Amino acid sequence: MLKRIYQQLFPEKRRINNRLLWNRLTSVFYLGKTYHCNCCNNSFRIFKSKGNTLTKRKNAECPYCGSLERTRNLLLYIENETCILTGKVRLLHFAPEWALVPVLKKAEKLEYITADLNPNLADYPMDITNIPFPDESFDYIICMHVLGHVPDEKKAVDELFRVLKSDGVALIATIIDRENPHTFETEDADTPEKRLSYYSEPDLLRLHGTDFDQRLMKSGFRVEVIDYPSQSGEKIKQKYSLGDGKRELIFKCTKD
Repeated sequence: MLKRIYQQLFPEKRRINNRLLWNRLTSVFYLGKTYHCNCCNNSFRIFKSKGNTLTKRKNAECPYCGSLERTRNLLLYIENETCILTGKVRLLHFAPEWALVPVLKKAEKLEYITADLNPNLADYPMDITNIPFPDESFDYIICMHVLGHVPDEKKAVDELFRVLKSDGVALIATIIDRENPHTFETEDADTPEKRLSYYSEPDLLRLHGTDFDQRLMKSGFRVEVIDYPSQSGEKIKQKYSLGDGKRELIFKCTKD
């Protein structure tokens, strides 16, 4: 009841800003030196837990900026392995992570475009299966944990391939069931409760297996699977709390 009244009183953008402000005010109770968030440059004794009853993850969410394991991992990769923050490049970012947006917007040479179906969550309302840009428009694309929610995944990946420049890079991620060689999806998962049971998330339309790179290749991409937390070493992995590998694998997609 109270939640519904709150939603009626405040528009979505205001509610988002209120949540961010609340996080910043209450983050002082988490301060310490055990973990570090590279997105907001703050250190804490613990991070917040995240997930539902089936996928609860400890030390997952930064108390200040809300970054998750995959967000911190992606920023480490961007800083160390790309020219996104330093080069004169054009970046399209789908479903932008709130903790990452301020960092990217500070990059002086970067032309940065954020997109989401929900106009309150990005600069441009955009359907990933119908991207309103010409062929080969972007040097980089970031698409993290989006494709598992798109009904026509193949069409979405085709569009990403189309608007990426021939020498560009798309950084894609999704939840991976590393024990399953095949992506699992069933028409029976037609309610949030059933999707939670089948996929461990109430809003997923499929649970990707280790064949996810092959699904991307069908649209023409050359794909490199990068386990950056493992490459960074155990010390870095623990310091930034970079997760267990189910959500943090980066699929680096390029055009031939």
